[in-house]
Amino acid sequence: MKRILKHWLYPQWRIRKAFSKTALNSIEAAVATSEMQHDGELRFVVEGRLGLSHLLRYFTARQRAEELFSQLRVWDTEHNSGVLIYVQLVDRKVELLADRGIHKMVGNETWQRICADMEQAFRSGKFEEGAVRGVQAAGGVLAQYFPVQGANPNEMSDAPLVL
Repeated sequence: MKRILKHWLYPQWRIRKAFSKTALNSIEAAVATSEMQHDGELRFVVEGRLGLSHLLRYFTARQRAEELFSQLRVWDTEHNSGVLIYVQLVDRKVELLADRGIHKMVGNETWQRICADMEQAFRSGKFEEGAVRGVQAAGGVLAQYFPVQGANPNEMSDAPLVL
């Protein structure tokens, strides 16, 4: 019940305070710059409160990220190298999901380290800095395992999605 109230009472303006227009533009630029260095696709999503149906089913940030990974078709990239960075503000969680093509090469530890670094920055109120560093770190991993080889079409929007 406490979590439900916490989500329901979370004001939407707090998302805009944490992720201002300037911050969102910086994140979009970081994604675009990163994607010039690899054949992967990055998708950044930030969400304030979860809906009642998710809360009643005790959805974790990880489960919500998995749901969005599917809904946004991050798994549907040419090289199976899509990466979703999901920020759940109310629960103060960051989840990073990678498609099977990249995940089997990298594993969980690297992604968890990136998430922990972002969460640390967010705890300090450095949302823009933490998000940009997270995008750059994920992009660095993609550049290591999926360097650009030939045509590199942009398969997903670089703009952060705010829910």
